[in-house]
Amino acid sequence: MADKAIRRTTKGKGANYRKTKSGAGMTKKGVAAHRRANPGSKLKTAVTGKVKKGSKAAKRRKSYCARSAGQMKKFPKAAKNPNSRLRQARKRWKC
Repeated sequence: MADKAIRRTTKGKGANYRKTKSGAGMTKKGVAAHRRANPGSKLKTAVTGKVKKGSKAAKRRKSYCARSAGQMKKFPKAAKNPNSRLRQARKRWKC
């Protein structure tokens, strides 16, 4: 099943993605739009709060941090830049 594209905007009321300065990643509204366009999707927003050790949220965070660590290796230029979307998203996820 091909994913239907949602608007990749960071400005105005229709912002589906966060600006880099506010942590990159998708907004709650953007996730809702993606799920409407792709029924059955399990996409969720970032785990940003305090979580109990071993909880589902803690496991999601650990998994994201492991995956994004691989991105840091694949894109060393982004890994070195503290203002890159990758670094800002990892900061938001508390990696």
